[in-house]
Amino acid sequence: MPEQLLEFDEHTAAVLDAVCEREGLGSRRQAAEFLLRTSIREGNARLTGRGRALYPVSGGHR
Repeated sequence: MPEQLLEFDEHTAAVLDAVCEREGLGSRRQAAEFLLRTSIREGNARLTGRGRALYPVSGGHR
């Protein structure tokens, strides 16, 4: 997947720095990805009424 250049204003950078500190992340990019995944997961749970995995799940068939 191609890399996206992310540019942040001062307020957004401060929020991402706070998320980095709270979640123990190493960069603003990781914080942005964390927030995006969290938003998708919560939106999906509201839409479907249950949680869904955001990664491939391996295992046997039922």
